[in-house]
Amino acid sequence: MSRLVVVTGGTKGIGAAVAQRFTDLGDRVVALNREDLDVTDEDAVGAVLGTIPVDVLVNNAGIADSAPVHRTDTASWQAQLEVNATGAFLCTRAVLPGMRERDRGRIVTVASTAGRVGAPYTAAYSASKHAALGLMRAVAAEVAGTGVTANAVCPAFVRTDMTARSVARVAETTGRSTVDSEASLAALSPLGRLLEPEEVAFAVAFLAAPEAGAINGQAIVLDGGGIQA
Repeated sequence: MSRLVVVTGGTKGIGAAVAQRFTDLGDRVVALNREDLDVTDEDAVGAVLGTIPVDVLVNNAGIADSAPVHRTDTASWQAQLEVNATGAFLCTRAVLPGMRERDRGRIVTVASTAGRVGAPYTAAYSASKHAALGLMRAVAAEVAGTGVTANAVCPAFVRTDMTARSVARVAETTGRSTVDSEASLAALSPLGRLLEPEEVAFAVAFLAAPEAGAINGQAIVLDGGGIQA
C-alpha cells in the first residue's frame, strides 16, 4: 500500500536521498524545503502537516554552525535549537494525532552522532541534537504499544553541502587543503570516510518500514562502530 511520506529539508543532501528512496519504494512523497515550510513557524507547520494523513514523517530539516563555547553567541545557539529540536517537535506534534487515530505511523528523526556524544566546537549543535533524541524517546514512550513508532538515525559526517561548509571552515582555520580537511573529519569515525546520503536514506527507510513495528525509541548510529549502543 502506498504511503504518504513527508520529508522536511527534503530537496537536497540527506533529505533528497531519503525522498528518492521512498519514491523508489512506491510511496507518495512530499519533500519540503525551507521555502515550502519554516519548521519553526508553529502556525505554518500546523496548517501544512496537521491537515493531511501523514503515514511517515522524516524530521530532516537542520542547520549547523561551529565555534568554541566562549565564542558561541545566543543567536547561533537559539537558531540551531529552534530548527533542529523545536522544528522536529512542531512537526511531530502536528502529525501525531492523525497517526494515533489511524493507529499507524512512523516518525524518523535525522539526528547525528553529535546527539550521542559531545565534540569540541559543537555546543549548540550537540545540544540541539541531544534534544531531538530526547524528544524522540518521549514520543516513543507515549506511543508504545500502538501502531506508531518514533526512532532516529545518528550519522557521522555525510557528504552534503553542510559538511562541505564544515570542511571549508576547517581549511580556513587550519590552513590545510580541502582534501586534508575533509580527511580530518572522515577520520573521526572508524569508517575513515564520509557517509553517502544514500546510506542514511537506507537506515531511515528501514525504520519506517511496515515490518519495523517492533522497533521504537531507538537511535541507530551510522559511524562504522565508533559509538556502540
